[in-house]
Amino acid sequence: MLTSFPILLFVLVFLTVTNGSQLILVNNCKESIWPGILGGAGHSTPKDGGFNLNSGEEVVFDLPEKWSGRVWGRQGCSFDNNGKGNCQTGDCSGMLHCRGTGGVPPATVVEMTLGTSASPLHFYDVSLVDGFNLPVSMAPVGGGIGCGRAACDVDLNICCPSALEVKKGGKVVGCKSACLAMQSAKYCCTGNYSNPKTCKPTLFANLFKAICPKAYSYAFDDSTSLNKCRASRYVITFCPPK
Repeated sequence: MLTSFPILLFVLVFLTVTNGSQLILVNNCKESIWPGILGGAGHSTPKDGGFNLNSGEEVVFDLPEKWSGRVWGRQGCSFDNNGKGNCQTGDCSGMLHCRGTGGVPPATVVEMTLGTSASPLHFYDVSLVDGFNLPVSMAPVGGGIGCGRAACDVDLNICCPSALEVKKGGKVVGCKSACLAMQSAKYCCTGNYSNPKTCKPTLFANLFKAICPKAYSYAFDDSTSLNKCRASRYVITFCPPK
């Protein structure tokens, strides 16, 4: 019985990995962040949707097959013992645990849709469609076969056009998307601009793309931004090393 235990443990671990994916969140920033997680319609929300992640820390959790959702980082947060408070960027209704609530733009968002053991192709991207607050990347652990790296490695707040700046205490903490700043169908790819033929990248989208070529700069920026991969473990890094 003693000799069979390691084999049984290996089988259980193998089944766990092959029946879903493992996600590792790493905080490489110099200050604490508060990741937010939102499951898509009909999907669970891991870790109650939000938690604190100190500088240099990481957290690991499992995601089920077919999981779809988004992850983003919140900055400058303060919460009381009941988990109520606010964040300078990415806030979700003033709560530590987002629990089904998305982050307030501007926020750099990691989006993903996972496959199954029968169809193990996963899709993921880093999006600036909701603006920017933190550099972030997502990649398979160990590289993966034919897998890409989704990322916006550069701090866009440093070069954010003045019309898109979000300031707190005199400091630029976020860079709005053109949609959020202009509030028009042309910039939001809505109404008459809700398809790839009519919605084209704007001056601001081209600026974002030039600085972060591996991230979505506007709604239909699929060709150079959407990644496909077959891997069991992925790492999301906030403030990834350059």
